[in-house]
Parts: sequence; C-alpha cells; structure tokens
Amino acid sequence: MPLRDMALGVLVAVLWGLNFVAIKIGVQEVPPLALTVVRFALTAALIVPFTRMTRQALPWVILLSFTLGTMHFALLFYGMNGVGGGTAAILIQLGVPFSTILAAIFLKDHLGGWRIFGLGLAFGGAAVLAGEPTLPALGPFLVLVLSAFSWAASNLLIKRVSSVTPLAISGWMALFATPQIALWSLLLEHNQVDAVLNASWHLWASMTYIILGSSVIAYTLWYRLLSLYPVSQVVPLNLLSPLVGIAASIAFLGESLTWERVLGGFLTIGGVGLIIYRQSLPRANHKTPPASELERGSWE
Repeated sequence: MPLRDMALGVLVAVLWGLNFVAIKIGVQEVPPLALTVVRFALTAALIVPFTRMTRQALPWVILLSFTLGTMHFALLFYGMNGVGGGTAAILIQLGVPFSTILAAIFLKDHLGGWRIFGLGLAFGGAAVLAGEPTLPALGPFLVLVLSAFSWAASNLLIKRVSSVTPLAISGWMALFATPQIALWSLLLEHNQVDAVLNASWHLWASMTYIILGSSVIAYTLWYRLLSLYPVSQVVPLNLLSPLVGIAASIAFLGESLTWERVLGGFLTIGGVGLIIYRQSLPRANHKTPPASELERGSWE
C-alpha cells in the first residue's frame, strides 16, 4: 500500500478514535437515545435525497436499521452514558471476535487454534476492563458488549446489500432507525426536547463531527481503501482507533489511565490483532468467505 493511502487509513482510525470523545460530550448534555435520534435524522436528511435504494435491498436495509441502527448505535450511545470514552473504544473492538464466532457458526468458517487463542485474549481483556474501578456500574459495560455483538451480526446482513453503495446504506438505515429509537427514547427518557433545544454549541459541534467526520468522511475513505486493497491490508489500520480513543479521552475528557484499562486494552487489542492476522493468511480448501470479509462493515 502506498504511503499516501496508508496515511488515509491512519486518518480514518484517528477520526473514529476521536468519535468516542464526541459521543461522550454529546451524551453529557442530551439523553443518549434522543441524541441518537438527532444523529440519524440529520444523517438521513443529508444522504437519502441524493441516493437510491433498490427494491431487493430494501428489506435487508430495514432489518439493518434494527440490528445496526437500534441495537448497535443506540446501545453504543446509551452505554457510553455510563462508561469512559477510552473503555468504550476498547470494548467496541469485540465486534471482530464476535464476527469470527458468527462466521464459524453460520458460514462454517474454520477457527483454528491461533484464532481461538485470540478470542480468549480479546474476551479476557474485556473481563479485566469489567473490574475497572472507574466503572460506575456493570450495566453500561454489558450494553457496550451487546452493541459490539450487534455490529458483528449486522455485518452478516451487510453482505446481502452489496449492490447498494455504503453511503446509501448509511442514509436509508438511519431513516428507518430514527422512528424506532425515538419510540425507545419516549419510553425510557424524559426532557429530551428541552435538552436538545437548550444544548450548547459543544453538543452541536460534537454532532457535526459525528455525522460529517466520523460517518461521511471516514466511511468514504474506508470503503475507497477496501475497494483498492485486500481487507487484510486495510483492517489492521483500524487497531489504531482504540489507542486514539484512549489518548483523546485522557487529553480532552480528563479520564485516568488505570492498570485495568492498560492491561485490558492490551489483551483485547492484541487478541483482535491476532485474529485479523490469522484471517489474512491463505487457507487451503476454504469454501466460505473468511470472517475478515465481514469486517467490511460499519465502525463508529
């Protein structure tokens, strides 16, 4: 990969890493589900009028609006209301081992000893993070783990809509997810409208970054790289995003660097890296796409 394109891959990882800080700033002012509604409503308004959706892909995109929109993104925002940005950046990496497990179950992808070891490292790191003293409650932690699993499940569905551009998928998925999450916000939250109307410029600056920086710009660059190079060359660059998320959370949010976060992050990121590396190796008589192909899906 040329240096220029590698730099673009690093830029994407930085944009996604900083996104955890932007989300954390947002949920401190507006209830997390309501914030997700605002994000998706604005995203749909920006993308849907300029993209098209095929009749064949529409049912899958509607299903994605639940698994990716409601179950991944809404739970991500909801969980980050009670977990630090650095911890969230690490936990979301569990989407890769979850993808590996789902590929083994549904695509009959052979795991092998090294990838099983990587799974153990990744989930062991998550267990260490669960004991972090700065974690106010276990509930938000488990919500983020479920969010990572929902991302992995969504990647199986994204393969069904390969005929539609990723930007169109993002916009139309946001359109259908908005009323779903709005309903949950009405049931579980209060004073949402007042919070949005009285939000400071920090909220709108973070929302602008989440939509334009993390979603539109980062995804456009990411899928361009995936169209030019093998997944095995592109996906490892994303391992930089949790490191950026941790550093940015310390710098901008004043979070502390506990030994649980260091050890848990090292184990989780190391396990994910091992899984990605082993999946990039050619395997004989491989009749189904490796789980690494699932990693073409969405990140934050």
